[in-house]
Amino acid sequence: MVPPIQQLFDKADSGSKFKMQKFLRIVGYSVLFSTTTLFILLCVRTLSLDKNVGLQLAHWEKTKNISLAIDHELRDELLDNLKEGIRIPTVSFTEDDINTTALLEFNAFLQKAFPTVYSSKLVRHELVANYSHLFWVEGSDPNLIPYLLLAHIDVVPASESDDWDVPPFSAQEVDGFIYGRGTLDDKSSVMGILQALEFLLRKGYTPRRGFYIGLGHDEEVKGNQGAVSIVNWMKQRGKQLLFVLDEGMLITDSLPIDGPAALIGITEKGSATVKLSVSVPPGHSSMPQRETCIGILASAVSRIEANQMPRLFGYGPELRTFEHLAHKFSFPMNILMSNLWLFSPLIGRVLEKQPHTNSFVRTTTAVTMFNAGIKVNVIPSHAEAVVNMRIHSAHSLKEVLDHIESTVADERVKLELIEGFEPLPVSSTDEKSFGFQIIKKTVLEQFPSVTVAPGVCVGNTDSRHFNDLTSEIYRFIPAWLHSGDFLRIHGNNERISKQNYEEDPE
Repeated sequence: MVPPIQQLFDKADSGSKFKMQKFLRIVGYSVLFSTTTLFILLCVRTLSLDKNVGLQLAHWEKTKNISLAIDHELRDELLDNLKEGIRIPTVSFTEDDINTTALLEFNAFLQKAFPTVYSSKLVRHELVANYSHLFWVEGSDPNLIPYLLLAHIDVVPASESDDWDVPPFSAQEVDGFIYGRGTLDDKSSVMGILQALEFLLRKGYTPRRGFYIGLGHDEEVKGNQGAVSIVNWMKQRGKQLLFVLDEGMLITDSLPIDGPAALIGITEKGSATVKLSVSVPPGHSSMPQRETCIGILASAVSRIEANQMPRLFGYGPELRTFEHLAHKFSFPMNILMSNLWLFSPLIGRVLEKQPHTNSFVRTTTAVTMFNAGIKVNVIPSHAEAVVNMRIHSAHSLKEVLDHIESTVADERVKLELIEGFEPLPVSSTDEKSFGFQIIKKTVLEQFPSVTVAPGVCVGNTDSRHFNDLTSEIYRFIPAWLHSGDFLRIHGNNERISKQNYEEDPE
């Protein structure tokens, strides 16, 4: 017989189990309900997300243009002009070492290649800072604010000893591609813009809205002579611009989406170049101190590399890029990309795994120079390193400098900001945005298979100098880049396909 007290305990235990089961059922139903509700919300968001926000044709846009059909003679002319431009080695080595002889040769070449541009009554040409160019193309309505098409003449160094398949300034054709330094960055833009104007002027074209064409000569070494001088020329004459279109992002089929994408840069990351240095008394390697200046500096640099700045994916304009492309991802990625308000931390962790996508996620850190030592048996008195940070739109220059200082945390390491600037303002992309809409419309007319989306330039261009003249700056080159081609820019075997250059809508 069970004692009465035991019966009471059994009843209490049974009641507790019932209450626990009831509680667990409630929790389970709540989780199921919440999960189902969340899933429905995610699906509704995915299906209802307007992929064309800011990308639909604006009511003011024209639907008819001058025919772009060109005959064989003109096709040969534009290809020959590009090749001749590539063969002129307009190299910028440093700010103080620029091939001015080649720049003068290029000036003369432009006049020969584009005689109608230089002789037309609609066009006024200014030589700026001796080697840069500014063209004004007069419009029929002087009340309309002009825009600026921007490109640069100079290129980075290239040598035949750098394992090029062909000499880098030969402009040789190989399997339908023209090889040479500047084919992508940025002589295809220089020649494409002027070739298009030459063609239109021959057709009797007069634009309604006047526009400028600016060609800088030192973009690869900061543009402080060329682009800055063009800006100063405009400021002195009280000019303002509706928008600027410069080099920048391209058309690519290397994204994990259905079809190619044309990304139009609406901002650029900022930059901070910081020098770290350590000085100690010199000595003989046979009697070293516990730490040398090299060791101290190496430890500081190691800490900077190990302590990257935090992921900020979703806090900047890169959010627009992925939302515009969301419908092009396959299931289940389309749901994740359509709901970045929830999944941006997860997507950010995935993107940071690869260098080319990590640059969209955070302020990046790159140790680019390290100098110390003069002899194997001499303890050096000085060591220095240079770190380049490309600043995410949600970070500031001050936050980056504070991060470096707190990470180094060593009074023996001197920090010096060599050069720095904030992330560039974000340009508009809505239906009322004339610049974005007209670029988008032109891209879709020329490349109907692509998806257009706004993007973030991780590098910097001459356009950053024009912020005082306009709030609307866009960065795009109508060139196709396939998987692996990104390494060709500033790398070996830079090239552009003949077909791509011929259909360049600039």
